Amino acid sequence: MEKNWVKMSDVLFFQEGPGVRNTQYTTSGVKLLNVANLVDGKVDLSTSTRYISEDEAYGKYKHFLCDAGDFVVASSGIKVEYIDKKMGFIEESMLPLCMNTSTIRFKVINGDKLRIKYFMYYLKSQHFKEQLAKEITGSAQLNYGPSHLKKMILPLIDVSAQDEIIRCLDNIQKNIDMRRKELICFDELIRARFVEMFGDPISNPYRYDKVSLSELADIKIGPFGSLLHKEDYIEGGHALLNPSHIVDGKILPDDKLTISDEKYEELSAYQLKTGDVVMGRRGEMGRCAVVPRDGFLCGTGSLLIRTKGEITADYIQKIISFPSFKKSIEDMAVGQTMPNLNVPIVSRFQIIKPPLEVQDRYYKFVAQVDKSKDSVQKALDEAQLLFDSLMQQYFG
Repeated sequence: MEKNWVKMSDVLFFQEGPGVRNTQYTTSGVKLLNVANLVDGKVDLSTSTRYISEDEAYGKYKHFLCDAGDFVVASSGIKVEYIDKKMGFIEESMLPLCMNTSTIRFKVINGDKLRIKYFMYYLKSQHFKEQLAKEITGSAQLNYGPSHLKKMILPLIDVSAQDEIIRCLDNIQKNIDMRRKELICFDELIRARFVEMFGDPISNPYRYDKVSLSELADIKIGPFGSLLHKEDYIEGGHALLNPSHIVDGKILPDDKLTISDEKYEELSAYQLKTGDVVMGRRGEMGRCAVVPRDGFLCGTGSLLIRTKGEITADYIQKIISFPSFKKSIEDMAVGQTMPNLNVPIVSRFQIIKPPLEVQDRYYKFVAQVDKSKDSVQKALDEAQLLFDSLMQQYFG
């Protein structure tokens, strides 16, 4: 497939949003589009509360009003590798809508030469991310604008070939999305079973015994900041797990915040093992996840919880992340500006301890669901591998 590399500015119109000030926000009028509205590759206005007056929207900002079909991408505030999560298309039902700072919209100049969805897929490619990274050298955070985009290129091919690529990638993406939804459903099924069998861990409707977490697990705080220095961080080593790397009960490590084998061994007391629970001790309370494999290091802002065997890590994670339990943790935390946890506080967590036969029924149920999850995860991994391979073939 012959590729003709062209400047983006030759085939696309792009425009950065204006810097609307806080003092201009209103409680009604025309909604403002912000980076926070770009979620998992889609535009989500459900939680948007920022508006500007109709007078301003249709006056000084009228040339920033979105049109149906506009493709919008975040231009600052995130890491380059996550840019494919912070983009989406504007739909008719979202209008009227006005762009705001840190967003850029794209329109195709000539639809007979370029399909906007083909361009969207190109922005998700490693080739584009590498171009972008070169333009923002010296900063880990995304911060670019039209002046940077004018220097960038994209591979232009015949529109019929573009259409075929779009069709192929769309089909695989639908498969990936379906598998992810299946996994979410399995997780929701496990959570529902947990509530059914154990109830609310704070109100304890089944009147189970309660014991301190320190009786059930060993607890340790991450290494002091003095044990880790800027020069210790490398790429591709052992990832540190801080609160920001724990999202919705899952671990999302940063491959740029890692340490060498030597440093990892030096800090062996803070190594996380498969089946440990890592918990954030700052900011959002109750943020925790089960460690899926060896090789991670507990970060300075986290706590390591290692079960003594009477209960599982999954059970501890479900208890701590339960909404009412999270609220109780907030009441226990210390610190005025940012809530903070320490080992004595976490040791005092009161954990319900159901009879072993009740626990066993729950664990057997989870094991059965996990078998189904493993099958779906395998199918998801295969679909993602095919998608990544084709992206490299089309845009590499």
